Amino acid sequence: MVHRTRVVKAARRAEVRLPELVGFTGGELTPDGDYDGLEFRDLDFAGQDGAGARFMDCALTSCALDETGLRHARVLDSVLTGIRGVGTDLAEATLRDVELVDARLGGAQLHGAVLERVLVRGGKIDYLNLRNARLKDVVFESCVLVEPDFGGARLERVAFADCVLKGADLTAATLVDVDLRGAAELDVARGLDRLSGAVISHAQLLDLAPVLAAEMGLRVAEV
Repeated sequence: MVHRTRVVKAARRAEVRLPELVGFTGGELTPDGDYDGLEFRDLDFAGQDGAGARFMDCALTSCALDETGLRHARVLDSVLTGIRGVGTDLAEATLRDVELVDARLGGAQLHGAVLERVLVRGGKIDYLNLRNARLKDVVFESCVLVEPDFGGARLERVAFADCVLKGADLTAATLVDVDLRGAAELDVARGLDRLSGAVISHAQLLDLAPVLAAEMGLRVAEV
């Protein structure tokens, strides 16, 4: 019997082309605000409430988002560069056709969020909460993800390229066409049984062998 290896479908990368932008001069963010064609540069939005806001064709550069409330926000056709913050709340937000570049985030809340055609390039994100989120055509590239939580999430056409994945939680996650072969470091803390919808390299399989054996209750001993 000949076993054919199913080709993993590649993620479609986000390619954002911004129009000429106008500098934001509106002061603080407002709930359900509508921001179109604006540039936010070197601004401090710490603790502000922008829940339900819509960002369309926008650029956020070097902005502080500590404890910023952006629950249910929609970020569309936008580029976020060098943003930083702890506890940024993007729960149940929608990110579509977005580039997130060189971010420094800790404890970002994106549980229940929808990410479609999103590129995360560079930077470091600690304790990213993506529980019950939906990711489709998402690429993580040259970034460091420390203890990301994908519990209950659905990942479809998601790729990890030259990035470090430490202590990932895949409990009850659904993986479809997830390409992990390019991960520079792959460490799955929980949910190894959910890797059936992913593709890994032979070297990664050897690295994961001890935890896979432990997951199966298999004892490995010298003869």
